[in-house]
Amino acid sequence: MSGFGVAGAPPAPTINGWQHLRTGKVRDLYKNDSDEILLVASDRISAFDWVLPTTIPNKGAILTQLSLFWFELLEDIVPNHIIRDDVPDQVADRAVIVKPLDMFEIECVARGYLTGSGLAEYKSNQAVCGNALPAGLVDGSELPNSIFTPATKAEIGDHDINIDFDQAAQIVGADDAAELRNLTLSLYETAADFARSRGIILADTKFEFGRDAKGVITLGDEALTPDSSRFWELSTWQPGSARGSFDKQFVRDFLTQSGWDKKSPPPELPAEIVEKTAARYEEAYFRITGSKF
Repeated sequence: MSGFGVAGAPPAPTINGWQHLRTGKVRDLYKNDSDEILLVASDRISAFDWVLPTTIPNKGAILTQLSLFWFELLEDIVPNHIIRDDVPDQVADRAVIVKPLDMFEIECVARGYLTGSGLAEYKSNQAVCGNALPAGLVDGSELPNSIFTPATKAEIGDHDINIDFDQAAQIVGADDAAELRNLTLSLYETAADFARSRGIILADTKFEFGRDAKGVITLGDEALTPDSSRFWELSTWQPGSARGSFDKQFVRDFLTQSGWDKKSPPPELPAEIVEKTAARYEEAYFRITGSKF
């Protein structure tokens, strides 16, 4: 079984005992004879639905180890897909062995602050994904309560589309949509409290869930990394002002300012942008876990 490729991505490495399944934007997936999945995080980085031609050193390892930290911290709320992390040496630190899941066909997003696509929608109708919000909010405003803002899942090159709860219920069923909303908000609020204790605002984040072989809703993919979350510096946060961040917003900002049209293949990232992005990922890991990467 061979998976689809990603334009510009190098071929997935051959790993003894593991059959390559597919290559995603930033991950390579393999399967063994026991139907376990080897999830390998690469150093690739994506933005605006493109995989960039430049990699970020140690990014895959940082995201994998940070996810493991969060999975352990949050396992009392929902089980996760991790089986073990004793992986083949050639993908050490950047891979985990996980249970196969039947994934739900929605992205489960929680927001505690207004920014990004949520801000754009708020400006048009004073709501985000059906969640009505007070007037007068600006970029970076803290919301009165955290909100569930699901999205569709897109193939590579396509856009995720924000949807409301009723649309999510049509996709996964009303009962599962309600359970996913509850789990998403519980995970987000617990993680946001922890991050704040480390001087970081968790502005928003994305989770992916599936059912395991026993039908149990299980947290999969990655969790609460700079790729799937917005991390802001608490000490300098001010609504309506520029913010210090520990995520790939730095790369998005560079690409926006570069004049790239977002329709043709993206440009290479300059060495300075690569170095500063890598430093932000390492700082996020240190601030959250308390350990140097």
